[in-house]
Amino acid sequence: MKLFRLTAALGAAGLIGLAASGLAVAADKLTVAATAVPHAEILEFVKPKLEKEGVTLDIKVFTDYVQPNIQVAEKRIDANYFQHQPYLDEFNKSKGTKLVSVIGVHVEPFGAYSKKVHDLKALPEGATVAIPNDATNGGRALLLLAAHNVIKLKDPKNILATPRDIADNPKKLKFRELEAATLPRVIDQVDLALINTNYALEAKLNPLKDALVLEGRDSPYVNILVAREDNAQSSAMKKLAVALTSAEVKKFIEEKYKGAVVPAF
Repeated sequence: MKLFRLTAALGAAGLIGLAASGLAVAADKLTVAATAVPHAEILEFVKPKLEKEGVTLDIKVFTDYVQPNIQVAEKRIDANYFQHQPYLDEFNKSKGTKLVSVIGVHVEPFGAYSKKVHDLKALPEGATVAIPNDATNGGRALLLLAAHNVIKLKDPKNILATPRDIADNPKKLKFRELEAATLPRVIDQVDLALINTNYALEAKLNPLKDALVLEGRDSPYVNILVAREDNAQSSAMKKLAVALTSAEVKKFIEEKYKGAVVPAF
């Protein structure tokens, strides 16, 4: 018993010593799913700061847009950071999940890329255009093409538009709907590919130089930190939200991505 009390006392003294030396003792842990670029990079940037505030951040990198939401909903992961609100809304509706947005962090201007033409006007008749196969990003791709008069949509404000919603296709473009992550790999096989910026950056494409057209800074597709209703307001989650929207993160995004990723705060 005396030995037990001595050990406990030494342990307590050790914790006091850590606190006195300015080293925080991590009391909380958050596991966050993210795509590699830029989401995981931004999370890695805030990780040391959170550690000092008592939150250990465990970052899990995913290459798809489905599992991060499923695993959060199933409580295998605490949160994710990879998607925008329209995608989350559609996912919740189609999968019956109740995930919620915690805070908006950045915008990744969506772009159109090609290895065969240098201008949208040069697209040949019957050209093959690859777009994401999920409803929101597919619609986003078509809205971008419509904004540059390549096609016309029945409803120019329909963020869930599909190729079936095209009212006018003067060049008789052929659309291939593919998983978003695969689009950089098919650029050589199609005439045009509409690619999410995170996947473009992973493929070493420079959106500011390589994209034929790019969404403006006023894009409504802000990438958000997402959690469940039961943990969205936890102390650790709030600390992460504050860290992701700090002045330090804003500077990091602006300096590292140079306009290819834009702070939303």
